[in-house]
Amino acid sequence: MKYIDEYRDGRIAGSLAAAIRSRVTRPWVLMEICGGQTHTIMRYGLEDVLPPEIELVHGPGCPVCVAALETVDKAIAIASRPEVIFVSYGDMLRVPGTNSDLFRVKAAGGDVRVVYSPMDTLKIARANPTRKVVFFGIGFETTAPANAMAVWQAKREGLENFSMLVSHVLVPPAMRLILSSPENRVQGLIAPGHVCAVMGWREYEELARDFHMPVVIGGFEPLDLLEAIRMLVCQLEDGRAEVENQYVRSVTYAGNQAAQRVMGQVFEVTDRAWRGIGAIPRSGYRLREEFAAYDAGKLFGTEGIAAAEPADCIGAQVLQGLRKPAECSAFSTRCTPESPLGAPMVSTEGVCAAYYRYRRYAAIEGAR
Repeated sequence: MKYIDEYRDGRIAGSLAAAIRSRVTRPWVLMEICGGQTHTIMRYGLEDVLPPEIELVHGPGCPVCVAALETVDKAIAIASRPEVIFVSYGDMLRVPGTNSDLFRVKAAGGDVRVVYSPMDTLKIARANPTRKVVFFGIGFETTAPANAMAVWQAKREGLENFSMLVSHVLVPPAMRLILSSPENRVQGLIAPGHVCAVMGWREYEELARDFHMPVVIGGFEPLDLLEAIRMLVCQLEDGRAEVENQYVRSVTYAGNQAAQRVMGQVFEVTDRAWRGIGAIPRSGYRLREEFAAYDAGKLFGTEGIAAAEPADCIGAQVLQGLRKPAECSAFSTRCTPESPLGAPMVSTEGVCAAYYRYRRYAAIEGAR
């Protein structure tokens, strides 16, 4: 199919892999931040065509995976109320909370519904004026504009039965935390193209400068990622630390300024808890005070809910590039997509789910 097949051309992939092999002279550790990029790498076996000097580790760019356990518990508490219609993207229904998940709430009689757009939640609210309709607003900067627009539209219409449980997280503060760690091994970053399509890449220039680390904004097809790896290797071998844009067909320096404006009207930056990692300063969005009437956390009194992460899930270390999924003793045994211990095994962008689906047997054999 045109515009897809051209980014999956095996001949070009071989040429890019050869260019990487001809340029690399020493080991380098590169991190692809986005879970969608991880799944492409696993699905197309890109690691198998790279030289042994290149090691890929996986970042925290899966919004389902990093939604804090306490946030999931809040969602479960709200969804369990009889007056509530709880609306979410499908991936979140199977994410385990402390004692349950949203699928179990639905099975027990809770009105939990799946949508593909937050604007669909407004339709549900209009059609059910006697019910409280709550949308689970998760995601990175990518989904924030649509979620902000839903809240803005609800206020404009005076929809008093709509609210949002906000769990938005921001990529650059999380990467700053990871790169600042004394355990950090990452030497180059493939930045998430869809986030940069919204936000541009100013903040990544600060990361490149502060950590003297090359950053390449990458797309999501096999050739995108091979080209991004080639660009990173060239920077590393030359001793450069710049931001380069591989994903030129979608990303500009300033990003989508209209989207940024609506986000700025509805949201403000706040500290945010990340699953397994803990609170990261100024790493998330919350609703501004003028939209407080649409804040489900406040409306349903869930702000005091806290939860401890399960000790037998190493998802937080995997999402920081410190360990691989197969190093977890529960991988593919006690933790599977059908019975997950942690969110990285649930999401369609989760790194553990990618290993399980595409590299399960090789990963287990390599970990022995």
